[in-house]
Amino acid sequence: MINLTPKATQAIQRFIRGSETPVVGLRLVISGGGCSGFQYNMRLETEKAEDDLEIEVDGITLLVDPFTHPMIDNVTIDFIDSLTHTGFKFDNPNASAQCSCGSSFSV
Repeated sequence: MINLTPKATQAIQRFIRGSETPVVGLRLVISGGGCSGFQYNMRLETEKAEDDLEIEVDGITLLVDPFTHPMIDNVTIDFIDSLTHTGFKFDNPNASAQCSCGSSFSV
């Protein structure tokens, strides 16, 4: 299960509406990097991969590859828009540690 806050849902819908190409979903992917070992990545996708898990949350199709899924199970994604930070924030119960900026983690 992946959870989206209302602010995250609104932001994602806004990005999908603003896309110049048709979007089949929002890809959530974990890749190596960042100061804690893994980092979150998101991008709008025009095609679904054959091995993607397709998760529907609040009317948004999330596409997750088999490697990423166990690392983000039960994650909550929020969208922050403040004077000091604008962007998505991940609250991941699977992370054993996280960098101070919140953009990378370890398991």
